[in-house]
Amino acid sequence: MQGKVIFIGAGPGDPELLTIKAAKVIAEADVIIYAGSLVNPEVLSGAKAEAGIYNSAQMNLDEIAELMEKSVQEGKLVARVHTGDPAIYGAIAEQIQYLKAKNISYEIIPGVSSLFASAAALEAELTQPEVSQTVIITRPSGRTPKPEREAIFRLAEHQATMCIFLGVHMIGKVVAELLTFYDPGTPVAVVQKASWEDEKIVRGTLEDIVDQVQDAGITKTALIVVGDVLGTDKVTPSKLYDAHFTHEYRKGEGE
Repeated sequence: MQGKVIFIGAGPGDPELLTIKAAKVIAEADVIIYAGSLVNPEVLSGAKAEAGIYNSAQMNLDEIAELMEKSVQEGKLVARVHTGDPAIYGAIAEQIQYLKAKNISYEIIPGVSSLFASAAALEAELTQPEVSQTVIITRPSGRTPKPEREAIFRLAEHQATMCIFLGVHMIGKVVAELLTFYDPGTPVAVVQKASWEDEKIVRGTLEDIVDQVQDAGITKTALIVVGDVLGTDKVTPSKLYDAHFTHEYRKGEGE
């Protein structure tokens, strides 16, 4: 594992949600570059004393890339630690592009996304039978633009479960777009810092969630979850464990 860059999904915040594989890499890494604005520093508690630890929140892309290249040339193992799972708004594509151009070996270790930590905090199944079988992961347009065809008001037409990252600071605009197709009574939850000790949950509907979020003082580090899966009083069981349903591993009763 020497002379290599390993991208790590550090999970949503709780250090115990770090994968075993990721923890091993952090323990062996000579250089650790972590997203300090989002990653819980406790995730790095297993690093060896002599490891060089750098907070990428204070660095630009060129500085990060140059540090990775220099470290690998010196035969060092580099752990590039991102929050959640790096595949979701992880900004790893541009780093990988640089590593490929320099013929630098790299690997990606997935992590627990804040999306799933939020679902756990809400005690919710995001894909309930006869309610929603689709989860849309998106974000509002901001300093990072997005294709017009992916505007929230267009995605809202599906009325599926929607998980919106990086949008709580503009919750009013987000809700206005959602109301293009969702009913005002649609359940909504906002989870701030999912799995952290100071996790905060606000529940409501599209009709009142803006005021609730503002009253709670939530302006960042939160996920917006929208959909009827949050408000079902009676759950329709899936066929998976239906006693009368036959599948590859079990013959249904009465057949």
